[in-house]
Amino acid sequence: MLQNQLETLILQALKKAMKKGDLPKIPLPEITVTRPRREGQGDYSTALPLQIVKPVNIALKEKGESKRSPMQIGEVLIKRLPPAAFLERAELAPPGFINFYLSPGWLAQQAGAIVQQGPAYYRLNLGQGRKVQVEFVSANPTGPLHFGGARNAAIGDVLARLLEHSGYQVQREYYVNDRGAQMQTFAMTLWRRYQQLFGLDVEIPPDGYPGAYMIDYAKKIQATYGDTLLALPEDQVPARFRELGLAIVLDELKADLALMDVHFDTWFSEQSLYDDGTFARVFAILSEQGDLYEKDGAVWFRASQYVGGNRDEVFVRSNGEPGYFASDMAYHYHKFIIRGFDWVIDVWAVDHQNQAKRLPPSMKAFGVDPARLTIVLYDLVTLKRGGKEVKISKRSGDIITMREVLEEVGADAARYFLLSHSNEARIDFDLDLAVAQSNENPVYYIQYAHARSASILRKAREAGLEPSAAHLDLLTCPEEQALLRKMLQLPEVVAQAVERLAPHYLPHYALDLAKTYTQFYGHCRVLSKDPEQKDLTQARLMLVQAAKLTLSYVLSLMGMTAPESM
Repeated sequence: MLQNQLETLILQALKKAMKKGDLPKIPLPEITVTRPRREGQGDYSTALPLQIVKPVNIALKEKGESKRSPMQIGEVLIKRLPPAAFLERAELAPPGFINFYLSPGWLAQQAGAIVQQGPAYYRLNLGQGRKVQVEFVSANPTGPLHFGGARNAAIGDVLARLLEHSGYQVQREYYVNDRGAQMQTFAMTLWRRYQQLFGLDVEIPPDGYPGAYMIDYAKKIQATYGDTLLALPEDQVPARFRELGLAIVLDELKADLALMDVHFDTWFSEQSLYDDGTFARVFAILSEQGDLYEKDGAVWFRASQYVGGNRDEVFVRSNGEPGYFASDMAYHYHKFIIRGFDWVIDVWAVDHQNQAKRLPPSMKAFGVDPARLTIVLYDLVTLKRGGKEVKISKRSGDIITMREVLEEVGADAARYFLLSHSNEARIDFDLDLAVAQSNENPVYYIQYAHARSASILRKAREAGLEPSAAHLDLLTCPEEQALLRKMLQLPEVVAQAVERLAPHYLPHYALDLAKTYTQFYGHCRVLSKDPEQKDLTQARLMLVQAAKLTLSYVLSLMGMTAPESM
């Protein structure tokens, strides 16, 4: 990234200034380059003179020399700054900022470099091959996925895409909560619905699942097995209907998530932690360490010694069943110790925030640095139509499913609007706006910019014109330069999104890029019939091709399509 290259140049300037005696020797600081807040203050800026004025003056005082102001320090650094092809000039600004301006000629050449290198132009190597797991969605397998789970899917999938494009080895995982009381209740509800299909006068359990979808599941079992399961011995019913129901739900989940182009490398069974001995191993490790104790007929984990405070966690309940925290501990032991992930990211709903604070420090019980476990929280989604909240499904009168909304607005619109807010902000999802075919709809606006660029390139080919890098130096007008600058921001946006695990930076950047492209298109005629304008036309076609590639790339990072026509 240009920021990193500038930081290197500034560090070289500081070292040279100290070596030549322009500045006294001081400990090397961490150098930060940012984008100025206001236009006209360069493309990048550093406050290093202000940052080091104190240690510089302390060192000068020890030598009996006069103090230096931040402006004087800045002058020295600019003087010692090595030349760089991408840099036109560096200017000093009060009270001690150094502003950097990119070379217009170098900028113009980047249109050719982007086209030549393709997506590789934007790829980063932040991860350097580190093995990271992103676990997301992981909704209980007791029914269809509620639309709120689509936000989890969008966030998790785009985080995985960002990490993959930034040099990490990524595994996507869905944690299937397929054991415990909830699955027992689910199985018995399904059994009763199955019985009802044959006219038996039975009621679902009082704490059962009343949704109409359970009847649909029962009908699927009926279609395959007829009435043969009515003869099942009573003691075999829970396990058999748990098995049949789980298979139906997982198949539906996979199909629904595929509508959003979300796929998982692993569907990890919670039950497997108990079947393969992982939980028993964790129990033994914690027992030997003195991390477990008995109280009130239950076994407790001394979470307080890792988390702080005086609250511990139930590890095994008085009825012999493991607590929620116990399963989470065993599951993350499996991730870190058995499977060896360097970094684990879990995407959870915000109502799990207390658990999110307590689980990472508890990893110290396994000798795992808590920083290796990051839990990303997200808030609720409210569906609105005509300015009013939509609470009831038209189809079933029950929960509003992800599939129902995707079929109405499409995966691209769903992804964009679910990503467009910071993770922990609530979202009002406007169904009317999501399907609007107008510039008010940012999804339409961005995709139309890509389609327009594709149309221009098609028309150029029909006219016998091709993009050319031979005269990119002609790309000097403000709108051309602004578009190039905006494209070059993409690696910084990706790096920021990865650093903060904040995918909402992408939709905002994509909209800005589309707006900048539209301004270029409106001010700079691309296709000209004037033979004297051929060189400029070919240069602008190269810029259009670079913009098309960049728009396509950022759309792919968001998991959205890049239409060639609209």
